[in-house]
Amino acid sequence: MKRIRKNAVRGLVFVCLAAMSVSALASCAGKPDPNQNVVVSEEKEERLVNLFSPMEKIDPDAENVARNASDTTIAMAEEKLDVTVAYRTYTAEDYQDTTYDDVCLDRVRNNMDDIYLLNPDTILSLGAEDMLADLSGLDCVKNLRDVVKTANTVNGKLIAIPQEVVAYGLFINMDIFRKYDLELPETPEEFLECCRVLKENGIETPVGANRWWLETFVLAQAYADLYNGGNTEAEIAALNSGEARYSDYMRPGFEFLQELIDCGYIDAGKAYISEAIEGEGPDFLAGKTPIVMAYWGAANSETAYGGTDFELRVIGFPSSRGQMPVMPMTGFAIGAEAEHREDAMRTLDIILSDEALQAYAEINRVISPSRNVEVECVPALQPLNDKISEGVFVLGSNAGMKVEQWGNTCLIVRELLNGATVEECMAAFDRLQEEAMGK
Repeated sequence: MKRIRKNAVRGLVFVCLAAMSVSALASCAGKPDPNQNVVVSEEKEERLVNLFSPMEKIDPDAENVARNASDTTIAMAEEKLDVTVAYRTYTAEDYQDTTYDDVCLDRVRNNMDDIYLLNPDTILSLGAEDMLADLSGLDCVKNLRDVVKTANTVNGKLIAIPQEVVAYGLFINMDIFRKYDLELPETPEEFLECCRVLKENGIETPVGANRWWLETFVLAQAYADLYNGGNTEAEIAALNSGEARYSDYMRPGFEFLQELIDCGYIDAGKAYISEAIEGEGPDFLAGKTPIVMAYWGAANSETAYGGTDFELRVIGFPSSRGQMPVMPMTGFAIGAEAEHREDAMRTLDIILSDEALQAYAEINRVISPSRNVEVECVPALQPLNDKISEGVFVLGSNAGMKVEQWGNTCLIVRELLNGATVEECMAAFDRLQEEAMGK
């Protein structure tokens, strides 16, 4: 990041997030002392709002577009309310460290900050514990897309709101695909055939993977019909009642991942310990690995894949219904007992206003949570954007499901990477469902 707001966080230390950018956070577990990586940067002013968020791992001289976009909106709130927003940040240095999610859980439960940027699984956990404030009374809520409210409403309370709707897709090196006369895959079978051709032509690992995002393949295949077949509410009700089993939905995606591993299309050992983008990014940028998975904003950011030397194309994940974007919901939340709760509420209302979201979207070129805000996407993202505009996507997180999806699927996929069988993974989903139903 090359600039810092004039009022807040002077001398901010650049630290790294274990897996993702500010808009796309990491999930899963580890245990060493989280406080060793927490950075606090505050100014002593009478009206202070503390914001806990991750920071992207970046070159200090690189332009961090996501950070700049967020700074712009926070500056609006500071100027209008005469408050100072102070960042508190955390980074996990490697896969053995305590994750950002675990640190968030601890900080919210101990009322250590005011505003938090949270992952979907953390949002649901804290919402179930009544640890987060109800945001439904904010003025900005009336402009939110229904999908945002659906994903982040727990027990009738809207407890988190994002600055952008995060969409995940497959990032494709089109130069390599054209070299081998490959069409962009629509189905799992077509994807496997692409991998076979690439492997046979000397590409050792066709798919670059990390320890966070392989669940996108599973979720796309599991819920393509549920979210796009016209029977969403009834299918979710059947899952919540136990009439249907999550494991039946998940099995095809896990079998697909196992085949990718068995065929050598994914390096499971490397993926198990790799941080997102840092693990697979160098090989993708160098043209050694033609396929990776990432979030929308990575196609815009020079710190990720926004400046490739080849033609980049971002498409949905293979499914029975064709290319399928996967959309989990991160979001800003406020602690139910936050020390500066009223100022935090006012601050968040400005940060998430249409005016601020328009500025954020124009800088970051992302999908806005407001139905009133739209910006033109980069050409690489057009295929993914077309699907989302048509209403074709899978939610990676849905508060209406009794079993949390994004984090749990991530954890169980990691067990597969570590040698668990598909049957053992399905048993893990069955246990989660039984626990959710109180059995």
